Amino acid sequence: MTRRNAGFGLVELLIALALGVLLVSGATQVFLSARETYLAQYAAAIAQEDARFVLSKIAQEIRMIGMFGCLSADSIINAPAVFQTPVSWQGAAGSRSWRFVSGDVGLQATRPDWTVVSDCKRYAQAYAGQPGPLAPGETAFALRTVVYWFENGQLKTGPGKAVLLDNVAAFEVTFGVAGSAAGASVQRYEQSPSSLASIRSLKIALTLRDPKARVKDQTYHLVVALRNRLG
Repeated sequence: MTRRNAGFGLVELLIALALGVLLVSGATQVFLSARETYLAQYAAAIAQEDARFVLSKIAQEIRMIGMFGCLSADSIINAPAVFQTPVSWQGAAGSRSWRFVSGDVGLQATRPDWTVVSDCKRYAQAYAGQPGPLAPGETAFALRTVVYWFENGQLKTGPGKAVLLDNVAAFEVTFGVAGSAAGASVQRYEQSPSSLASIRSLKIALTLRDPKARVKDQTYHLVVALRNRLG
């Protein structure tokens, strides 16, 4: 072969093309793998942020369950019957609701459901909504009903069932109960305790699902102790 006719043969060209295809294929696989990892991490981060927001909101409301002011609920004049059962639940697993009567944590712009006015010594009286001007020495305690619904893969809140969170695979609430109404420590957790007076804490398990299946279901747990004994 003369110098003028020197060059790559067919075999060399095929080998070069094969090597090029392998290199491009390898680079593509690395890129796709990195992209899938990023999307999975992003989906997990979004779920974690959603869970953090919802659970922190619920925790604030749970801590204020049964907070009727400085005096006991039995001593409140015109107290509605719901004050005697500040926690209730209904429904079966997969479609259930929980209702709390909680002290207003100041995050809502609407008027409270009730306000207890008390001098924290001798008397306390409940008013629907907001009362008039307070007398010297009186303190007002705002209360509201908080309702959560879990149904059709959504966590909802309020009587109008406003959607709080989508893609909810499971939402479970169990109650930590003491051995007796006078007991201080939690002995076990139950879904439907027989005595409100024995409830000492609430445990929540929230499971979120990525609709695009980029990451496995993420479950987040929260245990909140009650500040106020019930019953």
